[in-house]
Amino acid sequence: MIEKLISKISLNIKGKNINRFIKKLRTKKIEILSLKYKNPNEADIIIYKKDYETVLKIKSIYEITELDVFGLIKIKRKIKISKHLIIFIIIAFAVFLLFTHVIFGIEVIHSNKDIRNLLLNELKEEGIKKLAFKKSYNEISKIKEKILNKYPDKIEWLEIEETGTKYTVRVEERTLVKKDENNTPRNIIASKNGVLKKVIAEKGDIVKDMNEYVKKGDMIINGELIFNEKVTGKVRAEGKAYAEVWYVTKTEYPFATYTETETGKTKDVYALKFLNHTFEFNLRKFKTKKIKETDIIKHSLIPLKLVRQKQKETKVTDQILTAEQAIENAKEKAENNIKKNLSKDEYIIRSKYLKSTVKESIVEVEMFFAVYEDITDYKEIG
Repeated sequence: MIEKLISKISLNIKGKNINRFIKKLRTKKIEILSLKYKNPNEADIIIYKKDYETVLKIKSIYEITELDVFGLIKIKRKIKISKHLIIFIIIAFAVFLLFTHVIFGIEVIHSNKDIRNLLLNELKEEGIKKLAFKKSYNEISKIKEKILNKYPDKIEWLEIEETGTKYTVRVEERTLVKKDENNTPRNIIASKNGVLKKVIAEKGDIVKDMNEYVKKGDMIINGELIFNEKVTGKVRAEGKAYAEVWYVTKTEYPFATYTETETGKTKDVYALKFLNHTFEFNLRKFKTKKIKETDIIKHSLIPLKLVRQKQKETKVTDQILTAEQAIENAKEKAENNIKKNLSKDEYIIRSKYLKSTVKESIVEVEMFFAVYEDITDYKEIG
């Protein structure tokens, strides 16, 4: 092992009568570790680096050319060649270790300037400010709770997110709901066509029967008070109207699918990015993943930077579907499209597959849906 680290040098020697020069080297007690003759006037030798200067002094008429080096001298030369990169990396990590716990920026995301200034001042009092050390998770939680308790009428929700060397503060302003003081008389009408299934009237008179078909704009709850066929007063109708509403939908679904789903596994990884190459400080890498990246250290003139990655493991599935499978998936997709637009008290009553059309790479499915839906709308009484 020690022998491999000793500095050696490979030389090419040219000149008349190479043997005479070799004998001269041995006379000077220069150890020749390897000798290969190419022809009578040329040979390659390997000697210890410490003897190189002596060889140059006695070379006389012979031409000496360095071919290669071995051992420590080779390591030193490689280090010398890449020393600027190594120095940069060392400095980058030193800066990272020094400032990884220091905050260089605070951003409050909200359209109201007064709310932004209020939070910046409160955070400053709690020690969250530029060039201050980062707070622990528990400290951040206590600060959020303190601010929320201090301003219950102004702040609904608050989140302080650490992004690299910056805190991003997201806030939702509390909106106090004012009592509706509009007393303009109105009727409750149908917002779309359907068959009435349920009507709740808090104010006003119901003028339609259950299971009666209504068209968009038809009156359901009358805000006019009628006695002996005469209007004796007007109120602001309050209530809800639910009906069975019908939809015919067309939904497309591809035969070839590529799906990428998250497995739930996440990790924070530091990485060096050089040009188009990324070197992760991570032994167990995700095969496929989604990455949210934050710059830690970078320079506009040097194509090297240190980043922190929030990695989420994913599972990739490629699948070629049969026509039957694509149709079933299209049915499910159509149903989900209906459901995502319904509120918690609305639901699909029934559905029916009508037909499908196969195209080049997709199938188009036509479906019928009957939906229990809120059709409440309003119209002021003049």
